[in-house]
Amino acid sequence: MTVSDTLRTAAQAAKAWPYEEARKLLKRYPPHGPDGGVPAKGHILFETGYGPSGLPHIGTFNEVLRTTMVRNAWHALSDVPTRLIAFSDDMDGLRKVPDNVPNQAMLTEHLGKPLTQVPDPFEKFESFAHHNNAMLREFLDRFGFDYEFVSATDRYQAGAFDDALKNVLRHYQAIMDIMLPTLRKERQATYSPVLPISPKSGIVLQVPVEVIDADAGLIRFEDEGEMIEQSILSGAAKLQWKVDWAMRWVALGVDYEMAGKDLIDSVTQSSKICRALGARPPEGFNYEMFLDEKGEKISKSKGNGLSLEQWLTYGPQESLAFYAYREPKKAKQLHMGVIPRAVDEYWQFRGNYAKQAIEQQLGNPVHHVHDGKLPDGTLPVTFGLLLNLVGVMGDASRDQVWAYLKNYVADANAETYPELDALIGHALAYHRDFVAPTLQRRAPEANEAAALERLDAELAALPEGASAEDIQNIVYAIGKDEAFGFAELRDWFKALYQTLLGADQGPRMGSFIALYGIANSRALIAEALAT
Repeated sequence: MTVSDTLRTAAQAAKAWPYEEARKLLKRYPPHGPDGGVPAKGHILFETGYGPSGLPHIGTFNEVLRTTMVRNAWHALSDVPTRLIAFSDDMDGLRKVPDNVPNQAMLTEHLGKPLTQVPDPFEKFESFAHHNNAMLREFLDRFGFDYEFVSATDRYQAGAFDDALKNVLRHYQAIMDIMLPTLRKERQATYSPVLPISPKSGIVLQVPVEVIDADAGLIRFEDEGEMIEQSILSGAAKLQWKVDWAMRWVALGVDYEMAGKDLIDSVTQSSKICRALGARPPEGFNYEMFLDEKGEKISKSKGNGLSLEQWLTYGPQESLAFYAYREPKKAKQLHMGVIPRAVDEYWQFRGNYAKQAIEQQLGNPVHHVHDGKLPDGTLPVTFGLLLNLVGVMGDASRDQVWAYLKNYVADANAETYPELDALIGHALAYHRDFVAPTLQRRAPEANEAAALERLDAELAALPEGASAEDIQNIVYAIGKDEAFGFAELRDWFKALYQTLLGADQGPRMGSFIALYGIANSRALIAEALAT
């Protein structure tokens, strides 16, 4: 992949966080270093991790998306090729039965076994892990991510990790010295970096082990009262999480991996273990977690927050990518209310992109959402305005919305504005499920009613085809007229929103009235005055 000299020069100084992250890799492999900036393996390796005890979710999407943004930024800085692997930790033991799957009694019988040895509760694949791994690949393919899927079970059983596992045994005490101080006293008594798989029960055992022969991969441990000597190679054991992560970095040669703030300690300990194994930990950073509407951490078990499916019901994928891009190290709320603003801000930044200098473009979120290849198309109305239109229309159809849009946009049709057509679907769903149950128009106060009567008279006097700006000027003038007694202009706008739209916030009224139509808007005013 080649890029223009102008883009490369701008990328070297760009302050957007993907470029800052990518420049960490330039320091790791300096172009003028002894290797010419090319790792011995011939590429830069990015990794994301997945625990297949549950289905992929919005956090999975965000991690792969953000890693992809750093990878794209690297391509602007260097011609050294890259790979992205999505690693599934599918040899992990099943620790608890998820609440959202069938056949829970059956799963209970297999607690402790590797996820690839637990039957699929959906009865579609050879194991629970195979089912969830398939869902992961389908999930990532749906969004067009460029990645390679890697299964822990496949690598362990094929012997691909055998040399790295022997290295763990050779440095067993050094790893214990790193891990033991981080554990509670009772956990220290049973902790082992190596988790042998019982030849009797098939369970991933959490028992102390003794290294017998590191070069041969032999350990000794107790299993159901019997002392057993067993190899840890070729899938006969796996490693504890933090040790496993470090081993994987070494064995695969991972150069970059980010993680959530909740894994800061894991990154710290795994990095120490990675160094003890004779390798350099990958570059990366810790992103903040999403919070729900109350500011509480999102939990899959509690069901708070917002799912990926919900976001994509009420807003397009680009708006989610836009939201995920911005301020990844800042805790952000993730709930229904953030979607409309994310959609409109995405389009605002997208509309500005073509007019910006390249330095500004590289800091524009949509550059990273689309890797600098922005689609054609404009949005003649905001999503917020569209939601207000749907709000006053009530139980409307897509065709009815398009009919109203023709009042505002001369060539309004789905062929000319396909992205607007998709947004209409999102707006109808958002209104139906989230807005409609909250709408409640109130009767106007005496001064508000007088102002509404004045607005109605002014609208009636307007010529056909009056612009949104002409209407907005009328609205402003009424709000500023001391005769109506509004302490501040915003009091007038709030009265319009509450009496006409049934909400506390709303659109630019000139644009809304032009879109909804003067006759229809006068009918709204008449309804308000009649209450």
